Amino acid sequence: MSVRYEIRAALPEDEPQILALAHHLNTVNLPNDQGHIQRLLDHSKKSFAAEIRNVSHRKFVFVLWDLEEQQAVGTSMIVAQLGRRDAPYIYLDVIDEEKYSRNQDQHFHHTVLRIGFSYKGPTEIGGLVVLPSHRAAKDRLGLLISYVRFLYIATHRDLFQAEVLAELLPPLEPDGTSHLWEALGRRFCNLSYAEADLLSSENKEFIKDLFPGGLLYASLFSKEAQGVIGKVGAQTKGVEKMLKRIGFRYAHRVDPFDGGPHFTAPTDEISLVQETTVRRLVGAVSPTDATVTGLCAREFAGPPHFRAVPCGMVLQGKDGVRLPLGAIEHLGLCEGDPVSCLPIR
Repeated sequence: MSVRYEIRAALPEDEPQILALAHHLNTVNLPNDQGHIQRLLDHSKKSFAAEIRNVSHRKFVFVLWDLEEQQAVGTSMIVAQLGRRDAPYIYLDVIDEEKYSRNQDQHFHHTVLRIGFSYKGPTEIGGLVVLPSHRAAKDRLGLLISYVRFLYIATHRDLFQAEVLAELLPPLEPDGTSHLWEALGRRFCNLSYAEADLLSSENKEFIKDLFPGGLLYASLFSKEAQGVIGKVGAQTKGVEKMLKRIGFRYAHRVDPFDGGPHFTAPTDEISLVQETTVRRLVGAVSPTDATVTGLCAREFAGPPHFRAVPCGMVLQGKDGVRLPLGAIEHLGLCEGDPVSCLPIR
């Protein structure tokens, strides 16, 4: 049986396809901006090729390719370290505070925000998008392009930090308006939410220079702005559910622009990282005889550097694996070759 989908390292020649996908997401990691996408794909190519010497500066972009339609239908990425001396990880701590006056018998519960900076921050996963036309596919494409990042982290553990962060989109208005930005950021930066988001993808200094320090009481914001702090938007509810299932939890931190919640997990405690193994190909198996399905991947010395396919497999002994012939041929494997395996149960 031939392979329908593959996931590989994105290459500069994928720019038109990745830009089309960015149109459906348009976030700080994957903005709908041609110049940014060009730079991102060049950076990713150099990261996979280990041409960027400082591993904390590397970014890895993956593309999900429909081989039948010859089309990119999804993408995701890993930022090796979010938060360095040249580009801090900036967030808002979300603090619960209670106030009570005995004399007045008045009790209040406040949400307090405090800006924070980290110069040795976590690894970040982001840039996740699947074409709307493929989101309901029975092949669970969103799961595949999301999970491949954890397979890669597990097999290149030395490149990544002890904590992994995922930032989820909050509820936004249909026109993209962020109520928290209108209540807070715009008052100090004189930029629209879209302008600030795009600028921050390249340079975050203006946040550090212009945002207020100290404690900010969300009680002073509009009800709409208060209502989005730490909330997950409808478009990312599925991602939240997946993250919780594999070990992520809300970190009581949010994005300083839109209030989107930050979810974190210790890298070595993420279930998908724990379940990824590197095995040796010991032979083929009929797809109907496979005992588990998942992702199998291999590395290449040159482009595309990394390729994975979803397939059935039989895990044999401590370090053996049998794969369908189609997967073996697509990955160019020979008996005895190493294969990175992530069962999806």
